[in-house]
Amino acid sequence: MSITALVPFKLNSERVPNKNFRALNGKPLYWWVIESLISSKCIDRIVINTDARRLIENLGLPTGLDIVIKDRKSELCGDHVSMNSIIRDDLNDFEANTYLMTHTTNPFIQPSTFSRALAQYELGVERDEIDSVFSVNKLQTRLYTSDLMPLNHDPSQLIRTQDLAPIYEENSCFYIFSKKSFSSNQTRIGALPAVTITPSIESIDIDTEEDWSLAQLIACGFDNR
Repeated sequence: MSITALVPFKLNSERVPNKNFRALNGKPLYWWVIESLISSKCIDRIVINTDARRLIENLGLPTGLDIVIKDRKSELCGDHVSMNSIIRDDLNDFEANTYLMTHTTNPFIQPSTFSRALAQYELGVERDEIDSVFSVNKLQTRLYTSDLMPLNHDPSQLIRTQDLAPIYEENSCFYIFSKKSFSSNQTRIGALPAVTITPSIESIDIDTEEDWSLAQLIACGFDNR
């Protein structure tokens, strides 16, 4: 089974300027997830869909796997382009049995998490039980709607939070799917998805300067290989 990892990222970012290319503990942010993909020993090829070829070539890439830089089409550049459109463009150009899409902004994902999720996907597909896998955070806390209505609990019955029914939050760390599933649903989450719960540190997503500051503290003592 051939597995291609899709790692799309762009030159500019709104809330954290140039975050994909900032040095995190001595190496560019985009290196972190690529090194984890390589170390997982499950991936056959990595495709980087980007508008920043020149900068990536200047900063370099980790070695150990076939990594393709694909120049992003002009009509797919910008802050409001659907990620599904970028994925669709990649799937048209790169054939594989399985695709794993991930983001540079989740630098602490471990290789074992990728390999575990891919094994879960392969077994579920083999049994004809699922068509995709995506990563989530498991929430067991008291939640409210925007108009302050209890969402998952009764305030008059203060049961322990660990006894609440869990709610799963899509955390965008990764998505696993096939071309058939994507084509049928036009999205990375299929009609029969399964989820993988990712550890809290691995689920950290760098979306604000505060996130970046936290990531810097964690990165000093973290090894993702």
